[in-house]
Amino acid sequence: MKKYSQLLLGFAVILVGLLGISSRAHAVTHYIQSSTPTIFVHGWGSSSHAEEKMATAARDADVTKTIVRANVDRKGKVTFNHQIPANAVNPIVEVNLEDNKLSAYQDDYTQGYHHGGGYVKNVVLALEKQHHYKQINLVGHSMGNLEIINYINDNVNDKSLPQVAHLVAIAGHYNGLVGQSNVQNAKVNSKTGEPDKMDSAYRELLGLRQSFPRNTAVLNIYGDVGDGSRSDEDVPVNSAKSLKYLVGDRAKSYQEVEIHGKNAQHSKLHNNSQVNRELIKFLWEK
Repeated sequence: MKKYSQLLLGFAVILVGLLGISSRAHAVTHYIQSSTPTIFVHGWGSSSHAEEKMATAARDADVTKTIVRANVDRKGKVTFNHQIPANAVNPIVEVNLEDNKLSAYQDDYTQGYHHGGGYVKNVVLALEKQHHYKQINLVGHSMGNLEIINYINDNVNDKSLPQVAHLVAIAGHYNGLVGQSNVQNAKVNSKTGEPDKMDSAYRELLGLRQSFPRNTAVLNIYGDVGDGSRSDEDVPVNSAKSLKYLVGDRAKSYQEVEIHGKNAQHSKLHNNSQVNRELIKFLWEK
């Protein structure tokens, strides 16, 4: 009887182990298995710490095992904390900008965003030296979005650069910030996303309506804290929604997700479980 009980226990242990392996395998194969790197770019006055919760959520979901940090100094030099393995699946790159306030452009952020786009390009070129990637994903929060969209706008005809497969915008102030009097109350056309007032930095991007890459899928995430301001306290909803007018007619796909409540506050959007789920679904789910 004792041997019989031990035998049953042994079978039970094996069964549990097999189920665990099956469960893990299902969790992994639920996502695409790609070498395409996803580059996260943080916002004004911030750092790669703002990207860690999102990157960790992806790792915890078994999307990837590879997260590296790309430090960019004020001269644009890029150094990595470690290399991306050649066989890495869905690697994530957390960008850390030393010039996180575009300090030389305090009086001209329109040109500052172009300069920030140069930092993004340097990260892409540095990645190309590690491995030749045919495509990349780009994820921005706050000012990082303006740097990313200017990188795309300024390099759209450079065929030597990898294609942008997915673009995720989180709290992007494409047409100005709360308190910016010239566009504070700008309205957007519900169908086209066209704003009735345009900031100078927004006008700089209008060429994207004829040049935005047709193979790029776009996810636009923004917040409304629900205090009547129709904003995330820093970015008006309509400013974020104006991205549609720039890219919506050309993008492979264009989606918007509006986050509500106290966790929709500007700086909380990069530490928000709903945002994490939307990111993972859009970027990596089969």
